[in-house]
Amino acid sequence: MFTHIRADRLPSGFCRYLSRTSINFAATAEKKSSANANQSIATKQRLYMLSPYSPGSPFFLPNGTRIINKLIKFMKLQQSKQEFTEVITPLIFKKDLWETSGHWQNYKEDMFKVETNDKSKLLDDDVNDVYGLKPMNCPGHCIIFGRYTRSYKELPIRLSDWSSLHRNEASGALSGLTRVRRFHQDDGHIFCTREQIGLEISNTLKLIKICYGVFGFDSYRMLLSTRPHDKFIGKVEEWDLAEKQLAGVLDETVGSAKWGINEGDGAFYGPKIDIMLTDKFGKDHQVATIQLDFQLPQRFGLRYQSEMDTLETPVMIHRAILGSVERFLAMLIDHYEGKWPFWLSPRQAVIIPINSSHTEYAQKLRKVLSNEPNDFETPTKLTEGHFYVDVDSRSETIGFRTKDAISKGYNYIIIVGDKEVKTEKFAIRSRSSRIVNQMGANEIVAKFRSLEENYE
Repeated sequence: MFTHIRADRLPSGFCRYLSRTSINFAATAEKKSSANANQSIATKQRLYMLSPYSPGSPFFLPNGTRIINKLIKFMKLQQSKQEFTEVITPLIFKKDLWETSGHWQNYKEDMFKVETNDKSKLLDDDVNDVYGLKPMNCPGHCIIFGRYTRSYKELPIRLSDWSSLHRNEASGALSGLTRVRRFHQDDGHIFCTREQIGLEISNTLKLIKICYGVFGFDSYRMLLSTRPHDKFIGKVEEWDLAEKQLAGVLDETVGSAKWGINEGDGAFYGPKIDIMLTDKFGKDHQVATIQLDFQLPQRFGLRYQSEMDTLETPVMIHRAILGSVERFLAMLIDHYEGKWPFWLSPRQAVIIPINSSHTEYAQKLRKVLSNEPNDFETPTKLTEGHFYVDVDSRSETIGFRTKDAISKGYNYIIIVGDKEVKTEKFAIRSRSSRIVNQMGANEIVAKFRSLEENYE
């Protein structure tokens, strides 16, 4: 027998407990719903997989790797507008470096330690043989900047890095691609003078708008994350100045009504602008970020020769447009629901021969459409591109194979039969339309190139 109890007669603390429990349960259910939908598409399309042998480190399968590579290629082209120069830096650094940067004191719990062969020394945490797997690229870029004598004429110096990063996330916080331990960023650092800060951040905000527009992310929120209440380095006055400069650029670039304050959520070395996207489940994800940093250049003793022949300390701007590529891919999986635009699709077209007598011709057509090189006498040109075209020669009906191609996400379906072989005009339809057009191989290639060039 159950007795109904009025809520107004329950202890207030118990009511708060019930409220928190309901909220946490709803948040957990929402998180699982989002992750399950994402994983379902990823499994069906064979994009990535997870393994208990490396928690939080996705295995990207061929189709997922195709998308990742396209995203990286896309971003490398876009950031050339700002004249970024790509570098490659080590994955592990000695503890000394992380102490200089302040990560060991403020970020140690989120880092992985790396053991050396000298096991006895590992008992002493202060020895120089302790290494840390890098959670971010900024200290390595400071080393590069400091390697040479710099002049104001060289600034801004913009370095980008696609090295993998590792962060020791709690196992209970790991979730698909949105919360991982190993990930990649379109990571970039701008070393500039104080006078150049405004233009550099303004151009970065413009670049974010261009890039996100390609994916149909026209609505996003901007937050100015300010000085943390406890863990931070540097003087309060420098933080106040940095926050004021970021706020000024936001006002000038997007308007005061289009950004908000995220109190106390800045990085330990500087305030930042975070770009927040909301997925279709209503959950917010931080993607792009722009961080203004006066601290690391000071801690690494970075200098440049000014116009007045004095040695000055540069300012460092940390920025990522896509942010974590893995998290951005998770957002795209939900956004497109597995129906990829042609330029980003891992399965752009499939050729279906009507019967086995047309299979050989279908394979020849695939080589033409995919621009797949089969010449072993000369090297393939660096500028050569190709499309992802498959042949489905299974002994199933045309209707079954067409339906299966649509379910797998192929953008275009091409039929090859006696008529097509004779006329060299092929029946082609899109995934979303039943309208069939007759096109020659060169016409199809031209169509594919147009779709890719226009990010369609």
